[in-house]
Amino acid sequence: MFVLFEEAGKYLGGRVLSEAEASAQVELDTGKRVKVKGANIVLRFEKPAPAELIAEARALAATIDLDLAWEFAAEGEFGFAELAADYFSDKPTLAQQAAALFALFEAPHYFRRAGKGRFKKAPAEIVQQALAAIEKKKAVQAQITEWAGQLAEGVCPAPVREQLYKILFKPDKNAPEYKAVVDAARATQRPPLDLLERAGAIDSPYQFHWRRFLFENFPKGTGFPALAAPAIVDDLPVASGVQAFSIDDSQTTEIDDALSVQGLGCGTVTVGIHIAAPALALTPGSAIDNVARARMSTVYMPGYKITMLPDDVVNTYTLLEGGDRPAVSLYARFDEATLELQGTETRLERVPIVANLRHDQLDTVVTQPWLEDASFQSDNTPEAAAALRAPLSFLFRLAKQLKAQREVVRGKPENFNRPDYNFRLVGNEGNEPTGNEQVQISTRQRGAPLDLIVSEAMILANSSWGGWLGELGVPGLYRSQASLAPGIKVRMGTRALPHAGLGVKSYAWSTSPLRRYTDLVNQWQIIAAARHGKTAALAAPFKPKDADLFSILSGFDAAYATYNAYQGGMERFWTLKYLQQQGITELEATVIKDLPNGALVRAETLPLVFPVAGQQERGARLRVKLGEIDEIALDVTGTVLERLDTPKADAAADEESDEEEVVAGPIAIAVDLTDSEAAPENTPA
Repeated sequence: MFVLFEEAGKYLGGRVLSEAEASAQVELDTGKRVKVKGANIVLRFEKPAPAELIAEARALAATIDLDLAWEFAAEGEFGFAELAADYFSDKPTLAQQAAALFALFEAPHYFRRAGKGRFKKAPAEIVQQALAAIEKKKAVQAQITEWAGQLAEGVCPAPVREQLYKILFKPDKNAPEYKAVVDAARATQRPPLDLLERAGAIDSPYQFHWRRFLFENFPKGTGFPALAAPAIVDDLPVASGVQAFSIDDSQTTEIDDALSVQGLGCGTVTVGIHIAAPALALTPGSAIDNVARARMSTVYMPGYKITMLPDDVVNTYTLLEGGDRPAVSLYARFDEATLELQGTETRLERVPIVANLRHDQLDTVVTQPWLEDASFQSDNTPEAAAALRAPLSFLFRLAKQLKAQREVVRGKPENFNRPDYNFRLVGNEGNEPTGNEQVQISTRQRGAPLDLIVSEAMILANSSWGGWLGELGVPGLYRSQASLAPGIKVRMGTRALPHAGLGVKSYAWSTSPLRRYTDLVNQWQIIAAARHGKTAALAAPFKPKDADLFSILSGFDAAYATYNAYQGGMERFWTLKYLQQQGITELEATVIKDLPNGALVRAETLPLVFPVAGQQERGARLRVKLGEIDEIALDVTGTVLERLDTPKADAAADEESDEEEVVAGPIAIAVDLTDSEAAPENTPA
């Protein structure tokens, strides 16, 4: 005897070997033997063979008109044999009964299951909803098939183009656009990114990187809501005798800091470090604060930037020359002869700003000889620089002393062996780049006199204010580094801890409140300290162990790392573009790291790190032939043409850096070609 039975949602047939009261031992066509509960057996028959019956029944089931069957079916609960009698004939054949069973079982939108082999009609409104859903699903699948075909043929459908970055990086895997890309990639056996690039979905490599960055970090765009900068209402005194000046690049609009020098020739010199004071007007939780907190920092990239604050807000508080500007000032008194620090004082005041110096215009004038020798003359010295020669000369002398003192604490000198690279996009004028601009790359030696003056002054301010907040028990946002041992990185925290890399006891970013949110937060705390002294911890906006402060810290850390990575990526993009524009096919480079089957090298005249094939000794200088440039992956490799020197066995390790080397690799996308296929169309809606 043969039986047809249900097993795990499927109907199987087999020969009965033995049977007990509640079960039977059944042998399948495959030879496998299974124990079947009696309640699961729906048909018993002598012939034909189970496989033959099932094949005939399935073919017949496909011809059943489900709408008609639903009309014929009884209103209450019924068995499949009853429907077969109503639909086919009074005495349905075995195949007709099995066909009715299969049709009922596989149409849950028409018939609800009420037990083994028993069913109940679904309400008419449910049937209509289910049928509409099935038709919609068929239409969607047809659309997916059409889009996949277009992609395979090298044409990108508009909906796929519009959803490009969502598909690649944050996909809804049930969306038809995503499924079309998956289907086309499978059909063509092309990687999804390559498929989309060939289909024209990516307008240009630059736009790909730019739009991806915006999608992930500025999904609502980079524009600002309408915001009015509140006025500083404090009755601030004007700093007496101060003639302050800033030192920035010509492209800088967010002028956060300025310097002043008083008392030259009197034995005690007072250096003023004056920081723009938006925190005197802005309050935590205000509309402008919410915007700044959402962005966390200004985003920099060659030829463009996305500011943390709207231009109108920046212009309200920036330290523009020609007026008395609100500032938080740190005054540091030094012995003029020994440069010993005698004390510091913080004031809230208005500071006269007499000049905004631009170092890119002055680097060839304000040189070390010009600063150290009063008789040394430079051609075409700007009047503003000439008027400030004495203060600049003292600040340079002080900066060298402060740096030397920090290096004693560090235990070794700071290295400035590599130059800084400046990027200029010709004709860009600060507008959003297109990626086709002519790029110019110039070098500027790290530690140039004007850089050293500013950096040491800012380190002095950030370390002094950080230590002061710590003494008063006022929390802040600090950067610290436990030691210079390999693998010990700079971390952020809310406590005043040493920064081994800088050689200071504590370091709280406080000198760029117009472009870094940490500095704005710390400025609120510093203002509270200046106003309330020893009771500042009670009055400061952020209290010790404030959960909001930890939230800001983690949010800033993540955003700042993302922005820096994007800046590094865009500098790499424009460097690769420069190679193409200048027709450069060979570079001289130095080996900085071993890689499996190769080495990592740094170009000697460009900001470019890339791999070369073949093992090379670290420190070796090489002439390298460049391979093909991939602007999407930001990738280029090299082949060694010749060795330019014989490196010493004890070649010095590459200079320290808080940042990892930026080396391109495959773009990580979220399209998974192993995603399961779409559910069968007869799945209930």
